[in-house]
Amino acid sequence: MSEKSPLLRMVGISKSFPGVKALQNVNFAVERGEIHALVGENGAGKSTLMKTLTGAYRPDAGHITWHGKPVTIAGPSDSQDLGISMIHQELSLIPYLTVGQNIFLGREPQSAIPGFIDWNTLYARTQELLDRLNLAVSPKAEVQDLSIAQQQMVEVAKALSLKADLIAMDEPTSSLTDVETEVLFGMMRSLKARGVALIFISHRLEEVFEITDKVTVLRDGRHIDTRPTSELTRDKIVELMVGRELGNIYPYSETERRGAVLEVTDLRDGRELKGVSFQLHGGEILSVAGLVGAGRTALAETIFGIRPAAGGEIKLAGEPVRIRAPKQAIQHGLGLVPEDRKLQALFLNMAVRENIIVSGMGQVTNAGFVNNNKANGLAQEFVEKLDVRTPSLRQHVRNLSGGNQQKVIIARWLTLEPRILILDEPTRGVDVGAKAEIHLLMRQLAEQGVGVLMISSELPEVLGVSDRILVMHEGRLMGEFSRDEATQDKIMLAATGGGEHAIQ
Repeated sequence: MSEKSPLLRMVGISKSFPGVKALQNVNFAVERGEIHALVGENGAGKSTLMKTLTGAYRPDAGHITWHGKPVTIAGPSDSQDLGISMIHQELSLIPYLTVGQNIFLGREPQSAIPGFIDWNTLYARTQELLDRLNLAVSPKAEVQDLSIAQQQMVEVAKALSLKADLIAMDEPTSSLTDVETEVLFGMMRSLKARGVALIFISHRLEEVFEITDKVTVLRDGRHIDTRPTSELTRDKIVELMVGRELGNIYPYSETERRGAVLEVTDLRDGRELKGVSFQLHGGEILSVAGLVGAGRTALAETIFGIRPAAGGEIKLAGEPVRIRAPKQAIQHGLGLVPEDRKLQALFLNMAVRENIIVSGMGQVTNAGFVNNNKANGLAQEFVEKLDVRTPSLRQHVRNLSGGNQQKVIIARWLTLEPRILILDEPTRGVDVGAKAEIHLLMRQLAEQGVGVLMISSELPEVLGVSDRILVMHEGRLMGEFSRDEATQDKIMLAATGGGEHAIQ
């Protein structure tokens, strides 16, 4: 075996599902001590390729070599035994177990008494892993009590505990703060220096350029190109991903600002919101920025009636309203695309059609029975309007890409012709092509007079699509900026509680 042979080589990998060719003759190789980005639009085949590598899927064709030798990976235990670990975007932790129990589940150190676990050793080893990640949580803390970001770091600790030669990370920074991301990147560089290979899957191309050595692009289940990161530009990667020059992913045009469709005065929820006041006008995109824990999601949920207001006033088109439940919000012409689409919005085991029409059943029922022609017609209309890429209306929504799932949720609200649409992290986990489509859709809605309230943690997105920007800090509004005066520095200053634009 040559010293220069790749640690991992996947050759001619193909995998099909009913109606879908997920992978078509894909080649992929990773060197020792290399951080290798795997990028592509949602549905490009990245997850299928990784599931083939980790034994969740058996390929229809192709073979894998590991350390230069052919291997058969028939299941997850095979890949783990080889030294391959995967950190999935959807966390696989058990909430009612402790951090230590989750990390060493099924591999608990045994005590001198047969059949008993050596808990002291288990928690000591857990503490060593947490210290390496600078993660300030107790090894004995239950996972359900941790933040999403902390849970993500526990997944990293679990991978480290396996002493893997290769670690694949699927969107590992999606729930991390900037500080936590830098800690993760520091750990990745340390692993690289020790000869560990890392596969890094991310839609955040700025991170690809910061941390990776090489980039492989997939498109429509095919291998498009592999190049050193230093030879690529952001525009070139995007072009390879989508098969065309994408242009501006933040489409902006001046729209006529109309009267206030939503007025919020001194809104409080008794927990996170501490008196928030603002106006949203028809025809504008108003963004809410801020750090994790600033109260942005609490604001959206209180307006929409998911959590009760403890004080303050909400007016719609100048009329005071009391919204105690989402049903009332919908009746008043509000729609909400929540932060976690799979947990809070989608019916994953139901078809695309049902997910689109569920909020507008009155339009497709007669005497309590669904009129299939009407239901199919309504769903098909919005599938075409939003370019939802699905084999059919009967396809289970769980099988769609993240971007198409997000468009299904937006389609659901558009069937009701909302006056106000609230979008909480609308492009999280969405590829650049779908991201541009969602941004364009938001602008089109504003042009039709809809008031769009967007919550986003991505400052380029906030600056790119907004007409006006609010900044929250610890449950209060700390800044308001027009499109022309907003900068990343001003927004971050307000988000940390300072700045000349602070709202008293």
